[in-house]
Amino acid sequence: MTHDSPRSLPTLYAAHLRTLMRRFDEALAACGLAGVLVYSGSPPLVFRDDQHYPFKAHAWFKAWLPLIDAPDCLLCYEPGRKLRLLFLQPRDYWHLPPATPREFWTDAFDVQPIAELAAARPLLPADLTHFAFIGAPTAEISAWSPGAVNPQALLARLEFERAIKTDYELERLREASRLAARGHRAAARAFKAGGSEFEIELAFLSACGQREQELPYNPIVALNEGGAVLHYQVLERKAPSTSRSLLIDAGCEVAGYASDVTRTHSRKDRDFAALITAFDDVQQNLCAGVHAGVDWRDVHLTAHRLVAEFLNEADVTHCDAEEAVDSGLSGVFMPHGIGHLLGLQVHDVGGWQASAEGGEIPRPEGHPYLRLTRVLQPGFVVTMEPGIYFIDQLLDEARADKRRGKMINWSRVQQLKPFGGIRIEDDLAVTAKGCENLTRDAFQVLEMRKNAIGGPDAAHSARRSSGRPKGTKRRGKPGSRRGTRG
Repeated sequence: MTHDSPRSLPTLYAAHLRTLMRRFDEALAACGLAGVLVYSGSPPLVFRDDQHYPFKAHAWFKAWLPLIDAPDCLLCYEPGRKLRLLFLQPRDYWHLPPATPREFWTDAFDVQPIAELAAARPLLPADLTHFAFIGAPTAEISAWSPGAVNPQALLARLEFERAIKTDYELERLREASRLAARGHRAAARAFKAGGSEFEIELAFLSACGQREQELPYNPIVALNEGGAVLHYQVLERKAPSTSRSLLIDAGCEVAGYASDVTRTHSRKDRDFAALITAFDDVQQNLCAGVHAGVDWRDVHLTAHRLVAEFLNEADVTHCDAEEAVDSGLSGVFMPHGIGHLLGLQVHDVGGWQASAEGGEIPRPEGHPYLRLTRVLQPGFVVTMEPGIYFIDQLLDEARADKRRGKMINWSRVQQLKPFGGIRIEDDLAVTAKGCENLTRDAFQVLEMRKNAIGGPDAAHSARRSSGRPKGTKRRGKPGSRRGTRG
């Protein structure tokens, strides 16, 4: 179901600012601070060169205002006073200086252009000893002697609450999902046409209308065996002689907010296409169990049980789900966490935090890569990304283990290894009774507008064309029994 915001973006933004101010007011008061300076950041120079790395605005700067391509800007917030934006407009004929922003959000700010960062200091309070500074300080800023630089007590309070998204943030995340859906549609078409990894990424970028440096992360575009590399970073310019599968993990960014979407496609193999279909059922069953009050650690452990059942039904393993989880066999095929917080950062902060005062909620024993351990609340946005992979390193370790080695159907593994793996990832906004699937809604919008060929996603397309793999069956909703901690 698509979501139409009942209010305009300026209205949503005004409410967002009120929430942000309240959170900062409470955090500043608890830490005995009078105000805060938030820095947009500065792109570092390449070693012994005169070029800079691509600029990425600091997350806390983007939280206040949708200004993502403005280095060396400062936001000054003092409770009870109007927000001030010291906006760098260098006098420079080598580069095009940024234009003074005039978008709807500027009404909330006293925008003061400056020609150089040093010009910001006289415009700030004379005494900064009771101010916090958030960001990566330059030597020049450090010389201003702010009272606290990135104080942990302040950041802990702010990051704990940042997991709960405002309506404005949710709308931006929906927009980012819609852009990503367009890119994924184009990438799927390029794959079906026999494109190389490089050509598939170009199709994604073109459809999204974004440069690679504007994306929240470099896309993972993996053909065939490359899908077994979790953060595959190569973009082969030449297409393989046989294009069997595509795993693409790629998102977009809108006003500083990220989407994170993964789809797996099969080009010609009906058996692997049917496995994608069956694995989509696993992923959707996990999504159906997401709502406020759920401990994300239990979601992760349930995912291992469902993945273990899937592997058994796909004839990859010869044991029941309980034994696969207890022995760590499920981790051979899904070695990563089931998902993470999403927002201003792809792996957003605060995922392990126990309270506003800090501390960490431990991960389940034997699951070191889980990025989220909190109990879900309304407004959390999380990714749901189960996967199975045929990774030589982990398979070799399992083969050397007498217990786990006997549980694996090695001939079936050899048959599936050329496809790399399967991962399906959606972005979910948690509600009191369930979740809003930002990703599926975005694909549905595309389907309704007929902007792309095919069904709502690769797995659904595979379901229509290939049916279900032999021996698999539809599973019930997750949570019918808790996953075993292993």
